[in-house]
Amino acid sequence: MPGGEAGARGAAAAARRPVVLIAEELSPTAVAALGPDVEVRDRSGAGRDALLRELADADAVLVRGATRIDAEALAAAPRLEVIATAGAGVGAVDVSAATAAGVMVVNAPTAHAVSAAELAVGLLLAVARGIPRADASPPVGHPPGARPAGMELADKVLGLVGLGPVGPAVARRMRAFAMEVIAYDPAAAAGHAEAEGVTLVTLDELLVRADLVSVHLPGTAVHRGLLGFEALHRVRPGVRLVDVTGGGTVDQTELYAALKEGRVAAAGIEAPADSPLAELETVVVTSELAGHTPEAEERAGVSAATSVRRVLGGEVVPEAVNVRAGEVPRALLPWLPLTERLAALVTAAAGGLPTRLEIVAGGGLARHEAAAPVLAALELAALKGTLTGAGPTRLSYVNAPALAEERGVTAVATAAPEPGGGSSVAVRTALPGGEDVSVTGDLMEPGGTVRLVEICGRPLDFPLVGETLFLRCRDAAGALGRLGAALGRGGVRITSMRLARTAPGGGAIVVLGVDRPVSPDLLAEAADAVGATHWWTLNGGG
Repeated sequence: MPGGEAGARGAAAAARRPVVLIAEELSPTAVAALGPDVEVRDRSGAGRDALLRELADADAVLVRGATRIDAEALAAAPRLEVIATAGAGVGAVDVSAATAAGVMVVNAPTAHAVSAAELAVGLLLAVARGIPRADASPPVGHPPGARPAGMELADKVLGLVGLGPVGPAVARRMRAFAMEVIAYDPAAAAGHAEAEGVTLVTLDELLVRADLVSVHLPGTAVHRGLLGFEALHRVRPGVRLVDVTGGGTVDQTELYAALKEGRVAAAGIEAPADSPLAELETVVVTSELAGHTPEAEERAGVSAATSVRRVLGGEVVPEAVNVRAGEVPRALLPWLPLTERLAALVTAAAGGLPTRLEIVAGGGLARHEAAAPVLAALELAALKGTLTGAGPTRLSYVNAPALAEERGVTAVATAAPEPGGGSSVAVRTALPGGEDVSVTGDLMEPGGTVRLVEICGRPLDFPLVGETLFLRCRDAAGALGRLGAALGRGGVRITSMRLARTAPGGGAIVVLGVDRPVSPDLLAEAADAVGATHWWTLNGGG
């Protein structure tokens, strides 16, 4: 039976301020960053049972790392949209369970960057010049033939294992010592590294060339033990090594052996107080809090609170931990809900879920320097848009990829940097019979209203505001009058109209803006009045 998305929706629920649950103490500045539009419930220090009860009403929860948000907690939080951690780590959050539930997990990956970078610089200076040993045993004289301890940094090579948010900050500071900085990071873009004055190299080249090594890759399953037996046997003799990541990337047992044998001259590393490394005079051991400062803690809390405010305000946060995109410039974020609407429109026009969506970013949008994360985010937006109405109640950018995979839907975004200053997004799919269904939209300024500029290959100029009806029919005399009369009998007023002729034989798509939702029965009656072969609606909310 022809038809599409149901046109009618229930009345909106009474206004309700989102509830933000603070599970661990945050500074007043961080709490203030949540803004006035939320209800803040500070339950820091409450026990597990109390937390589970409070989660029943929570739209967001803020933690620091000691509060576990696991599958049990998620099951107790049917309204939850976002979990925010006031720090870079998310070890207290079951990210897999949150992803399956469509709950976004955000952190503050850059909040501690300055503190961690300054700690790394301090350790690099300490191990280069042997400062802890000099402090522990102040010299009273120099025995004959003694050589000065340590080395100058000038004209030496610093090797960064990982860039991330901390590595570039270390590079900027160490270049002031006239050092050459090289880096190994399989995920880093060459352009980003060059902008920071860093040369990307292989891990083998870094190990052979670096006089000092500073580690900034987290000790995840992918990187765990990267600097182990083999790597620490390939290093430049007498290398100094620093690691402020919390361990894992450097095999500390193998590091101990390398220090004892003299392959590594000195090290500065976070390790337990009872670690064998702490017994060596050539090692500076720091605690896990060494990279934390009050300033960093404040920034982390404010960053997490700001992310919560963005999510609850309906803004997309593509750089979230469990969203498969990256950091998208704020100016380009409005293009994501536009792509959602276009994908929903294509799906409705196709009469069912497509198997493949093609998204084309055109004009200035394609030429943007952050085009790669933008394209990844557009793919997510298209998947979410096409699944609207077909997925669970809590459909989000988080679980849209997995749900789409289950349903055999893929999305591929490409860039078409055409000349000119305008930008656009096109979404299209192919029907089983070979026919293409396509729509193109752009953003009207000011206000960012979505404008439909093409449908099924035909130009159009139609703002997608409020309830919109689409009907495929013949462009016959009197058809539009019959359509208006049928809708009018149901109390629906047409506010705007466009006609896109799609075939030489008189085929057309009629696009109507109406003043209220149209019931499926009324839409079917109106479609029958003009002999429509297919019809669908697009709600103002997408």
